[in-house]
Amino acid sequence: MKLRAAVRSTRTRVAAWFPRRRVVKICVVLAVVGLAVLVGSDLWIRMAHRKYEYSVASAPSADVAIVLGAEVKPDGRPSDYLKARLDLGRQLLEAGKVKALLLTGDNSRASYDEPTRMRDYLVGHGVPAAKIALDYAGFSTYESCVRAHDIFGVRSAIAVTQDFSLPRTIALCRAAGIDTVAVGDDTMPHNTVYRENWLREQLADTKAVYSILFRPEPTFRGPQESSVRDAIAADPQQ
Repeated sequence: MKLRAAVRSTRTRVAAWFPRRRVVKICVVLAVVGLAVLVGSDLWIRMAHRKYEYSVASAPSADVAIVLGAEVKPDGRPSDYLKARLDLGRQLLEAGKVKALLLTGDNSRASYDEPTRMRDYLVGHGVPAAKIALDYAGFSTYESCVRAHDIFGVRSAIAVTQDFSLPRTIALCRAAGIDTVAVGDDTMPHNTVYRENWLREQLADTKAVYSILFRPEPTFRGPQESSVRDAIAADPQQ
């Protein structure tokens, strides 16, 4: 009797062990697949689009510079990251590389308005207001690119962001139908904040690949606008 009980107990433990083993295997497989997707997406984004990265001096001419929004301080001042982007956009316009600036950012609530603050900064630094168009519904890089093409009619552009975001921005804008090159700011100190942004980009690249493949609808589409065309045609002395 004792022997039978021992055998039954052993069988019970073995039977309980096998399901746990299968669960462990499934978890390992999912982790490997997830890592492969993450690394593969990042490699494709970076390797396939690096050739479109330029400096202000070397960038080919385009119709417009798309300046991507970033944090605005509670007092209305753009963050250092955003200032750097805006300064690059201004330099591109002054160098004759582009004919207008499209400032795209978050204005999802009344108390927070990136595009308007971006324009205020540029006008305060000598950029003619007539050469600026605003997109208030650029809630992500993907949405900024899709709206630039579909709503504002942009067909060629120089995208402006930080250097670590360049490949993803290029990939998203080119997938949206815009002949895109990009200029990136590399002046921000490579401190903890910079490294956190760089790590966040690895995850963002996977999201970008998803957006490129499945083309989700932007949060807000709205009617087509002529403001970019008007800015391109505007007299810079206005």
